[in-house]
Amino acid sequence: MDPAAALTSFVTLFLVIDPIGMAPIFVALTHGMDTARRRAIALRACAIAFGVLTVFGLFGNAVLDGLGISLSAFRIAGGLMLFLIAVDMLFERRTERREGRTGDPDHDPSVFPLATPLIAGPGAMAAMILLNAGGGWAAAALHELVMGAVLGVVLALFLVAPVIERVLGRTGILVVTRLLGMLLAALAVQFVLDGLAALGVLGAAAA
Repeated sequence: MDPAAALTSFVTLFLVIDPIGMAPIFVALTHGMDTARRRAIALRACAIAFGVLTVFGLFGNAVLDGLGISLSAFRIAGGLMLFLIAVDMLFERRTERREGRTGDPDHDPSVFPLATPLIAGPGAMAAMILLNAGGGWAAAALHELVMGAVLGVVLALFLVAPVIERVLGRTGILVVTRLLGMLLAALAVQFVLDGLAALGVLGAAAA
């Protein structure tokens, strides 16, 4: 195992996935849920994200080529989905729906938006493909281990969400939700701009 390659891989995935930034988003998305339900959602989201990133790391190029889909298209689609989430957070629609259906078994953000596109988003998928490009199975195994370690950090921060929620309180959660809505909206627009720029629709200035 090459320590330098492992460190580079860890830093790359850590910055792209941003576990620290995911924690308050998880708090906002699961506000009002009990600890057991939050734990189940956190575990499911990280497990699904691991599976998605594993598939893209090992077979990403082949899958995209076979379906005729580009990474730019993934960036644009992910950006549009994130923008819809941001609108809900900004106008408190998610909070209103959640309070109106407490205990609803269908209310489960683990697959969308947590697992994808927030954790296993276009950037993380692209990073896994690029890290594994031309490196052989040994390099791929190293990057899979590193990716698992980064998702372990994400899971650990998700599991302490109740502590974060107690510290912030209801008012703090509403304020953070609004701020994160703005940040998510900006991130969504950036995803779309990056995708359009990669397709040559926009110039370098837009990126």
